[in-house]
Amino acid sequence: IDPCVDLLRRARLAFGAGRTLTESFRLAQMEAVVLMLEEHECEWVEALGKDLHKPRFETVLCEVTPVKNEAVHAMNNLKKWMQPQPVERNLSTTLDECRVVHEPVGVVFIRGSWCSPVQMCLVPLLGAIAAGNCAILSPSEWAAHTAELLHRLVPFYLDNSKSFGRLINLEVFNRVKDLLWRSGKVAVGGQVVEAEKYIAPTILTEVTESDLIMHQEVFGPVLPILTVNDVDEAITFINKQEKALCVYAYSTNTKVRPIIFETSSGSFCSNDSILQSLMVTLPFGGVGASGMGSFHGRYSFDAFSHRKSCLLRSARLECVTYLRYPPYEDHNLSLIAWASTHSQRSRGWCQIM
Repeated sequence: IDPCVDLLRRARLAFGAGRTLTESFRLAQMEAVVLMLEEHECEWVEALGKDLHKPRFETVLCEVTPVKNEAVHAMNNLKKWMQPQPVERNLSTTLDECRVVHEPVGVVFIRGSWCSPVQMCLVPLLGAIAAGNCAILSPSEWAAHTAELLHRLVPFYLDNSKSFGRLINLEVFNRVKDLLWRSGKVAVGGQVVEAEKYIAPTILTEVTESDLIMHQEVFGPVLPILTVNDVDEAITFINKQEKALCVYAYSTNTKVRPIIFETSSGSFCSNDSILQSLMVTLPFGGVGASGMGSFHGRYSFDAFSHRKSCLLRSARLECVTYLRYPPYEDHNLSLIAWASTHSQRSRGWCQIM
């Protein structure tokens, strides 16, 4: 049997058994994620150091801590998130119950990224768990040591949400090196050590719009600088490209403020970087070419939930709603039209009985 097919089959069986639906199970799984990070912090630091040369400070601050914050935030709010949400009723449903019920979508597949291999695996996983799903976790093969650690620890701490570990390759290194050598002029950095798959933090100047690096996601330590004359030209340039995951603006000049309203991107941040993606109260995700959907905090719960519309109809209004039943009569239509018109004037709603 294909291992992937068997894994999917077992995940569906587990979800069908209903184990993931209770609040207590979801809380226990999220607590286990926190415990896994705390008890093996040194191993996470070591793995990310081998994969990405991340220092301990950055690993703890930008990988481990954000996941723990997500878990604590979700645990503190899970009961509220799981409650059905009432919606506004109209004249014809005034005696009924109208609500939105969040139910898990089932078995979800989470594909990690190599640039933040812990955060981008475990933050969505927490959202999937909070929403009551089973999850198949697939870490990036380009962060092999971190993938191996996830593969080893996740099944031990969680309820057998197994991960796939894959072999690392040179594809990312070679792609970034190619962008570096074919675009602009190196002003800072530029050193390449192929044996260690290392590229020094690099700034490129004299970059033109036609350079290859201006038409691809870099996902590496290379910053191209393209000079424009003013903010309007910058906005025009941004809007000519595919929609970005994030737009950053660094300035004390308030003239750059229109950038947030006149461009479209997954997120926006001024005078800092990455900070917006670490906050549990802000959604993180792309738009258009930069991705679909968003997660973090309540947004993760919603991303992995189906919002089921529910109307619990009361029979007490049958003395009025019978007007819409056959045989159709003009008199009944006039009454319904009058009620609809009256409701529009009083509440701005079209009330169809």
